[in-house]
Amino acid sequence: MMLCGGLLSASAQTAREEIGKNVWLAGSNYLDYDRQLPSFNYTKPPKGYTPFYFSHYGRHGSRWLIGKDDYERVIRPLRKARQEGKLTREGQETLRKLEIFNKTTNRRLGDLTTIGERQHHGIGRRIAQHFPEIFKTKGVAIDARSTTVNRCILSMVAECEELMAANPTARIHNDVSDALQYYLNQRWEGVVKEEGDKTWPARHEFAQRNTHPNRLMNVLFNDQKWTSDSIDKKTFMIHLFEVCINMQSHEEGALDLTKLFTPEEIYDQWRIQNVGWYVNYGAAPLTKGVMPFSQFNLLTNIIETADTCVQLGKTQATMRFGHEVCVLPLACLMELDSCGVAVENLDELDLHWQNYKIYPMGCNIQLIFYKPKKAGGDILVKALLNEREATLPVQPTATPYYYKWSDLRAYWKKKLNDFKKQ
Repeated sequence: MMLCGGLLSASAQTAREEIGKNVWLAGSNYLDYDRQLPSFNYTKPPKGYTPFYFSHYGRHGSRWLIGKDDYERVIRPLRKARQEGKLTREGQETLRKLEIFNKTTNRRLGDLTTIGERQHHGIGRRIAQHFPEIFKTKGVAIDARSTTVNRCILSMVAECEELMAANPTARIHNDVSDALQYYLNQRWEGVVKEEGDKTWPARHEFAQRNTHPNRLMNVLFNDQKWTSDSIDKKTFMIHLFEVCINMQSHEEGALDLTKLFTPEEIYDQWRIQNVGWYVNYGAAPLTKGVMPFSQFNLLTNIIETADTCVQLGKTQATMRFGHEVCVLPLACLMELDSCGVAVENLDELDLHWQNYKIYPMGCNIQLIFYKPKKAGGDILVKALLNEREATLPVQPTATPYYYKWSDLRAYWKKKLNDFKKQ
């Protein structure tokens, strides 16, 4: 679906209102999964249908920042200012707090935090509770696979612990290997890489135009000429916001510096990230809508594995664990809800597409397959995005959120085949 610049969606103010009520939503991919749990009031399946196969891809839980310089690049300018007497009292207190926290990051970059582990225990526990017909079946086979990154492996372990606790007879197979990377963590390649490499100017221009650092600089530094001469103010503000907003990945009270930013500054910083992730992974016209096809191999694996499991007809589950750079484009490729929307005017993207609804820490896509108790009926499938019922891009059955697998499979296969021909 194409949305032109002047067209407003029904939820025109939703993102601003939601972030105004819950500042942590502005964290985009750093959002703590548990801060926006749904009601879990699921639509019952059509009469005579029961779930028998569960297919899943999930991101690791909350983590420390991942880059070697993510914390230091914020602390260095503040230390320099302190040495030269250019920090305000607020600046000194901010630096003091950051230096204390920075000690906890030693050799921890990218690691799963206790919050992240807790998220996956909760997800695994709820999966077993919501689909007992699958996960509490005696001897159910659960195939769980992860990328080779520690935080993903530990996230898999946390969920599998809950599944085993719910059903000690479950036969869980865990697999971690470079041999799985081609679909669990597929990199940009081909036309996807060609288009993705062109996004930097648009992302940079949007970030520069929507970052307004002067008020914050006055809060932290007492000499604005020195600040202009010594610091890249816009870049520093973006980096500081990243450190501050990811504090939700740690235990409550670890460090809250969000009050350094005004509500408008917070919203602008979120919009910058929203645009950046959209043009790199969404169905943006800027990239000819090809970026979701970075998950060609993953969706192919989901379809082919489902075909095998549907044919077998046995109660079983496939669990896959990886990263948000897979969940986000996969949700767009699968066209869950409005994830695959095309928006021409990036200045209005926030009105139509909100990243925090797709890929918080611990985000996941679940496909639940249902079979009729009587032979000869259609196999049905339902999708959950972050445990919320999601629409799919084919005609539903008379029961909302339930679709014929044959229809959905044909739609996705055609989409993948058409792309392959390009």
